[in-house]
Amino acid sequence: MKIKFIILLFVSVWLALIVRVFFLAIQNNSYYAKLSQQNTIKHEKIAPVRGEIVDVKNRPVAINKLGFKIQLAPHLRTKKHKDQFQKEIALLMKLLPSLDKEKIIKNYKKKDSFYNHNFIDVVQFIPYEEMMPVYSVLNLRKNLKIVPAPKRYYPYKNIAAHMIGYVARANKKDIDKNQVLELIGYTGKTGLEKYYNNYLQGIPGEREVKVNANNQEVEELSYKSPVEDRKLTLSMDIELQKYISSLFLGKVGAYVVMSVDGSILAAGSFPNYDLNIFVSGMSYKMYNKLSSSLDHPFTNKLMHGLYPPGSSIKPLLGLLYITTKLNEYWSVDCRSSLKISRRTFRCWKEQGHRHTNIVKAIRESCDDYFYKGSLILGNEAMSQGLKRYGFGAKTGVDMPNEFIGVVPSRRWKLRKYNRSWNIGETANMSIGQGDFLVTPLQIARETALVATGKLVTPHFAKYMGSEPYKVHYEDVLTPKEKKKLPIIRRAMYQVCNSPHGTATGYLHSKVRIAGKTGTAQVIGIKQDIEKRKLEHELSYYNRSHAWFTSYGPAKKPQYIVTVMIEHGGHGGHAAGAIVSDIYNKLLELGYIKK
Repeated sequence: MKIKFIILLFVSVWLALIVRVFFLAIQNNSYYAKLSQQNTIKHEKIAPVRGEIVDVKNRPVAINKLGFKIQLAPHLRTKKHKDQFQKEIALLMKLLPSLDKEKIIKNYKKKDSFYNHNFIDVVQFIPYEEMMPVYSVLNLRKNLKIVPAPKRYYPYKNIAAHMIGYVARANKKDIDKNQVLELIGYTGKTGLEKYYNNYLQGIPGEREVKVNANNQEVEELSYKSPVEDRKLTLSMDIELQKYISSLFLGKVGAYVVMSVDGSILAAGSFPNYDLNIFVSGMSYKMYNKLSSSLDHPFTNKLMHGLYPPGSSIKPLLGLLYITTKLNEYWSVDCRSSLKISRRTFRCWKEQGHRHTNIVKAIRESCDDYFYKGSLILGNEAMSQGLKRYGFGAKTGVDMPNEFIGVVPSRRWKLRKYNRSWNIGETANMSIGQGDFLVTPLQIARETALVATGKLVTPHFAKYMGSEPYKVHYEDVLTPKEKKKLPIIRRAMYQVCNSPHGTATGYLHSKVRIAGKTGTAQVIGIKQDIEKRKLEHELSYYNRSHAWFTSYGPAKKPQYIVTVMIEHGGHGGHAAGAIVSDIYNKLLELGYIKK
């Protein structure tokens, strides 16, 4: 019995071994063949070159500066290769003395490990002209690699900075969202660079190469080119941008010049900054100076700045008045003040406007007309109508993180503050004050609605490669509103051309335009501003914001020009000359034909 058990055990062990050998040699042959191939065949991703951004006349506004990055072979810090590592560092410092030795060593240590067999980036960018004299010497070193590495460059520096945006090193959050960034290293952070990042960055290529046991390349087996150099053509004219920027020297605010089809010809936010400092890096001192400025240079005021619209809202609110509970013949007797509840609401004109209809109310910006109209119409009807016109919503512009503003209502106040609405807030809202907040781009879009009868989507892109940007309109006006729109246009024409118009005395435009001025009061000063400024310096920040929005030529509208100047005071006085100069430049550049 004992012999039988030993024989059975012996046979079982051998049978198990035979089965295991069969499984390894036959069944798992394909698996181990594939594993062996991975040890000899290497796949390398090829970073695509970021596409350029050009203006409407093909002038580059965001380009790639030619240069190189330096890579070192891995595992040079081992005892066997330690001397070689020191030699490579010493050679780099001798040939390129501008390099930071400590930073090179730090970059190397960060990526060097027994598991990494790829060359390590130690210098991200060396300009072409600096590398060329030493290229041949460095390129012969087996432990060094010189790899082409373009760097983003903005030739116009601060011109249209907030619109173009900038690229900077991708962080972990960026890479988690877009794995390609691990290879590329840089991504669009703001503006058009961010909005069109996936298009501009391209698609990586790939090389399949055979390597030996020492990870040395033996043969290239296949090559797939990256999809790169995707060009983005804008509707912006950089020459016009430069000119308008000169008009804003020393001013804080925003402007936009937009075609009636939504194409943005020029746009800016002030103060601005040189985009290149974000690519190359800036000192903490410079960053702190910019970030702590009360004028907020990092804020794109065109679509991220929220302001009370003031009287610039009156044309569309007037349209709502005369097409709902009122009509174009309804008028008021403006006596300069109106008692509502316990509060007195005043018109800007001390002696009052007396008999005032819709045209005069817009032409001379009579507050009393809009106070009394709002009490008849009511907050809910005003709020719903203004939202239908596009307020309190994104314009749809091709820029990231657009703000929507606030169209206040009973429900909004109850939800936000848990307080009831009062009738004085309705009157305040009728002249674009209180909690009513808009962006300058929204005002430009609403001006286009008056000029064309359609709500257009603003856009900066003209072509993505050869593909044209599709223009988009919304038909939001009722048949009655379309019928009464000429009344509002006539009133806006008189604002700029009648002797009593609020803008007439401040204009010198060679183009006949229609428009609306606005003076939006500052509700209060933030506590941090009061702490940082002396009392006598606070007067500037108490001044009203100045609005002037317009379209021209008045009879056949082609362009919308909207200007907002923070703490500028009266809209016509602060912005009339700038708006006039913009139209004259449009005429000079041939965009408007006389």
